[in-house]
Amino acid sequence: MILQRTLKKAISATGVGLHSGERVKLTLNPAAPDTGIVFRRTDLPEPVSVKVHPSLVNDTRLSSTLVSGTGVRIGTIEHLMSAFAGLGIDNLLIDVTAAEMPIMDGSAAPFIFLLQSAGIVDQDKPKRFIRVKRVVEVVEGDKWVRLAPHDGFSVELSIEFNHPAFNRAPQTVHIDFAHRSYIDEISRARTFGFMHEVEYMRSHGLGRGGNLNNAIVIDDEYVLNPEGLRFPDEFVRHKILDAIGDLYIVGHPLIAAFSGHKSGHALNNKLLRVLLETPDAWEFVSFGDEHDVPSSFHRLPDVA
Repeated sequence: MILQRTLKKAISATGVGLHSGERVKLTLNPAAPDTGIVFRRTDLPEPVSVKVHPSLVNDTRLSSTLVSGTGVRIGTIEHLMSAFAGLGIDNLLIDVTAAEMPIMDGSAAPFIFLLQSAGIVDQDKPKRFIRVKRVVEVVEGDKWVRLAPHDGFSVELSIEFNHPAFNRAPQTVHIDFAHRSYIDEISRARTFGFMHEVEYMRSHGLGRGGNLNNAIVIDDEYVLNPEGLRFPDEFVRHKILDAIGDLYIVGHPLIAAFSGHKSGHALNNKLLRVLLETPDAWEFVSFGDEHDVPSSFHRLPDVA
């Protein structure tokens, strides 16, 4: 049987928020089966818990931010959620001391390291997958995203930037996780931004914690980071990292093929909402026999 997963022990890290610039302590705690992913703001006079759900993503300006019914914010969760998806973690209680997750190095790799350092354990309940039964999609002008039936999990994304730094690299990547590793291929891809956007972002209270240590920064011609890119196509790989994190906000791994062109946090979230609002397009499934599990999920790293 394919079982739910949590951590073996609690583990903490500190950093700064990419947009707020605020220092934050993040503590990942084991949680009981069927808990899901729950964030808890411990800096408030009365701690407030918020369980991830697509309906709570109510701010998608350059990130995915949960906003509770009482206005409590849990910001920039996509890289952390992407790491949870990549390691197959179902249940966690995440304590944070500010309204935004730490950006770390701009990728999911530090979170992968943190989770693996804590140890990952199976639990005594079957893992619940969402299997997509028919195509659902969202189209906005020249941007689109789609989920389609697939016996596993794959992602194909394309981006479009008329800029020399992007024109030198592939802007389309297709990865079928039956054959490729999230940790090796996706987790190290960093967020990116343009110098000309910095003034605009900061005037809107965004990007205050960004620097060359936690983002790829691009001027009119080149990447400014002295070490260059980690992959020739790091830009589109990071968009895949974001999309995997955005999709995991549904609370379960997807058995589906995700594809898109010029996708972003808002469009990814709309796709999840359309999926959930279309009951005949999906179903919950669990697997009693490991041989029935799509091979994409055989590549999840082993538990401690």
